[in-house]
Amino acid sequence: MLGVLRDSVESLFDWLTRPAAQSSYDRQLVWIALSLMVTGLVMVTSASVPVATRLTDMPFYFALRHAFFLAGALVIAGFVVMVPLEKWRQYSVPMLITSLVLLVVVLLIGRSVNGASRWIPLGIFNLQPAEVAKLSLFLFLSGYLVRQYEQVRESFRGFLKPLVVLGVLGVLLLAQPDLGSFVVMFVTTVGMLFIAGAKLWQFIAMLVMAIGGIGLLILLEPYRMRRVTSFLDPWEDPFGSGYQLTQSLMAFGRGDWLGQGLGNSIQKLEYLPEAHTDFVFAVLAEEVGLIGVTVVLLLIFALVFKSLIIGRRCLQTGQLFGGFLAFGFAFWFAFQTLVNVGAAAGMVPTKGLTLPLISYGGSSLFIMATAVAILIRIDFEQRLAARYAPDPEKEDTENEQE
Repeated sequence: MLGVLRDSVESLFDWLTRPAAQSSYDRQLVWIALSLMVTGLVMVTSASVPVATRLTDMPFYFALRHAFFLAGALVIAGFVVMVPLEKWRQYSVPMLITSLVLLVVVLLIGRSVNGASRWIPLGIFNLQPAEVAKLSLFLFLSGYLVRQYEQVRESFRGFLKPLVVLGVLGVLLLAQPDLGSFVVMFVTTVGMLFIAGAKLWQFIAMLVMAIGGIGLLILLEPYRMRRVTSFLDPWEDPFGSGYQLTQSLMAFGRGDWLGQGLGNSIQKLEYLPEAHTDFVFAVLAEEVGLIGVTVVLLLIFALVFKSLIIGRRCLQTGQLFGGFLAFGFAFWFAFQTLVNVGAAAGMVPTKGLTLPLISYGGSSLFIMATAVAILIRIDFEQRLAARYAPDPEKEDTENEQE
């Protein structure tokens, strides 16, 4: 008995003191993604109980659906992580064409919610083509930047081609309407072109045109104008156009430092619309407070930081497709988080974008899990290439000896 105990203590001591064997993938990235997914399941469960009870008489209806989506996302990620990057590069154009077809289909037979036709009903869940289009665009753009790397850096034509593709997607997205997804695509595309080395004056011209275009889109649509005015002063009409934002701000105010405790949110009790989807962050702020909000934001920041580091390593070792794609994912995660959190906190107008890996929704969770799995694959292939790459110093030493 003493021998077994001694062996156990020695094994524990060795585990604590010896460095871990070099892994073929970033385990911290996996744990960060899983932590965000578990956080999302907990918060969706808490935020959705009142609305689920009212709509279905089943308090955990949305929680069970989200758990099903989460299990499906993990299965999808398990398959995706085994797909070589070359396959994604090879099929990036067919995927983009498929996304365009889906965006047309959703305009014809899509399910309308709150005046927007963004979902194709598939029985067990509703497919949101805009989410598929985001991933397809970034895959296509990464492949394009590899094929036309010099042209993008040297000529305006190479810079303009991906913007034409983005414009076609934008027309279809604005017809739904879905300005938020288009803005995410635009910002990520600009970021990827900047990383590829496009000229600064091109960015300035494009940003001026984009700001003017978005301003025009806001002026042309009364509901967008109401969103902007309610964002600027939600308390002017707290029971009308500013209702959702004022309820969200109340949730933040009640959260204080440590929150009211899980399950103790008042705003989710039919006061805050879309509490388990677009405004789940407000419920999180109310129930776990500033400390909990900070932890969640740090997890998302860590995911973005990991993406940037992986992208930088890939570009340094000449793996351009994986590098551009990793940077694209970083811009995507960061900007979508910024818009979702900013809308809940009253810093930007509401745009109906989900919080990555946390908000309720099958399409968003599936696509985000796919993106994280591809990111893990990018890191794996980069580490594999670096491990078997020739060492210049070693080769010089061998040449000197000869």
